[in-house]
Amino acid sequence: MSIWLQITDTAGAALVFIGAVICLLGVIGMLRLPDVLSRSHAATKPQALGLLLVLAGVALRLRSGMDLATLALIAFFQLMTGPVAAHLVARSAYRTGQIELGELLFDELDEQLTERDPGAGPGAGKG
Repeated sequence: MSIWLQITDTAGAALVFIGAVICLLGVIGMLRLPDVLSRSHAATKPQALGLLLVLAGVALRLRSGMDLATLALIAFFQLMTGPVAAHLVARSAYRTGQIELGELLFDELDEQLTERDPGAGPGAGKG
């Protein structure tokens, strides 16, 4: 076994370990954080980074073309679905009133979700 294979195997093992620790910290954050928005943050950012590190470590260990393509697909779909799912959970929590609006710095959804008076459009009052 050459020295380069040993180095890549060791680096792969280190990346898998670091990724697993980051995923563990994300899970602890999901359990310990107080509200839905904080938990959705803990569910996406550390989990995506941890998974990417684990996949990079596995890619360093496997080294075959088909395995690397499979790992790339896993990374792609994880990065596309994880943040979208967390966004939908946070938006549904906002709509159902589970978020304290006083703690928000900005509330862009308030303008989009409040019902407007149909007669108060741009042409209302002109006659």
